[in-house]
Amino acid sequence: MKLLENKNIFITGATKGIGREMALKFAENGANLIINGKNEEELLKLKVFIEKTYNVKVIAVPYNVVDIAKTKEAFDILRRELGGLDCIVNNAGILNDRLLGMIDVQNVDEVFNVNLKATIMHLQFASRLMKRKKNGSIINISSIIGTNGNEGQVVYSASKAGVIGVTKSASKELAKYNIRVNAICPGFIDTDMARSISEEKYKERINNIKMKRIGTPEDVANVAMFLCSDLSSYVTGQVIGVDGGMII
Repeated sequence: MKLLENKNIFITGATKGIGREMALKFAENGANLIINGKNEEELLKLKVFIEKTYNVKVIAVPYNVVDIAKTKEAFDILRRELGGLDCIVNNAGILNDRLLGMIDVQNVDEVFNVNLKATIMHLQFASRLMKRKKNGSIINISSIIGTNGNEGQVVYSASKAGVIGVTKSASKELAKYNIRVNAICPGFIDTDMARSISEEKYKERINNIKMKRIGTPEDVANVAMFLCSDLSSYVTGQVIGVDGGMII
């Protein structure tokens, strides 16, 4: 039997990077998926590929995670078509760096709405479904920047630190329903975002990693798979770094 056989898993921000790798990894291990992303064309391509490759059910729900009405609609679709939810990965996020003195209210609102507010709302909708059967796993993607901070990333750092606070509080509130809530804090991961920086900055980041390599989306997806599975049935309220020993 596969590790995630017949589990229904919701992944936000699934069209690229870590989210896409999680979708592929979970499907390979038997999960049915509900996948979210803003790019409808890419999302539908991913749905078709996964269904053909892994023979699991995939529901695509293209919307911006800050849209509360669309969020509610996605959970209604999930309930009708899959019947219930075993795990959600709040992965959707944005990075918009600004030095102090250059931060405006619009920047703060945009980052907090996607990284923190949307996480809270998706967690809330997910927990309602999970309470019905008194079982479930909620995974929030934070960041090493949320635990350590970094120059030029005050807003991003605050939003991701907030995700950790949400995780800690929700884990205490939902434990009595056998719903686990954990956070993953990726470090420097090989995504489009990481490849967009200068070669000098890239080398500097690698030099700050004790394992001397960039992380892969699969490194993060493997930890998420553990937290989605029954192997982590007694793990809640944890903040797990996937950073190769990165120093900031």
